[in-house]
Amino acid sequence: MAVTKAILPVAGMGTRFLPATKSVPKEMLPLVDKPLIQYAVEEALASGIKEIILITAKGKQAIEDHFDRSLGLELLLEGKEDAKRLAMVREITDLLEVVSIRQKKPHGLGHAIALARDLFGPEPFAVMLPDDIYHAPHRPALRQLLDVFEERGQSVMAVEEVPRSAVSSYGIVAATEATGTVRTVTSMVEKPAPEDAPSNLAITGRYVFSPELFDYLARTAPDAKGEIQLTAAMNA
Repeated sequence: MAVTKAILPVAGMGTRFLPATKSVPKEMLPLVDKPLIQYAVEEALASGIKEIILITAKGKQAIEDHFDRSLGLELLLEGKEDAKRLAMVREITDLLEVVSIRQKKPHGLGHAIALARDLFGPEPFAVMLPDDIYHAPHRPALRQLLDVFEERGQSVMAVEEVPRSAVSSYGIVAATEATGTVRTVTSMVEKPAPEDAPSNLAITGRYVFSPELFDYLARTAPDAKGEIQLTAAMNA
């Protein structure tokens, strides 16, 4: 079954980017001439995704507004006969169909993804973390994962080699030897100490899941912080 929907969890507080994120969602911070989230949405569009599900929180309305129509701005640009900027503004709103769900309490990434369950039937879906930006000019990163998913019919995620000294900042996978660029994951551990890490392959923010993930998320117990971890459900 073709993957046409992607979940973008954007409910995080962005504390690592303070003070810039005190009043601006981290996903709206600019990178050159676009907010971070727009890069992910454009990647989704180029990969064949038709619908985006935003998992938002209080204080994130700027993200929803960014992908909504702004009639006042459009009328202003029309009056100035600024066709170039008018086309750019309209293109943002016309990229994809966008749906928003609010995560009322910060119960973790797994909980955020689980909130979208009612929008899916027995269909696979993508998850994109928009603060991870990929430079892949020849074939979008998500499209590369979708190709593997369509070939193998199994959930797939992107990983990146990181220095051993940095593994404690990531989810780390244990995996078989590579066949081309693809490995089979045997287990995962969240933010291990360097001496305990099974590899230096870090999970980055692109995934394609079969719908069974929602069942595993529903059975995953909260951790000591009260959060439902995506990694725990994936391990199961």
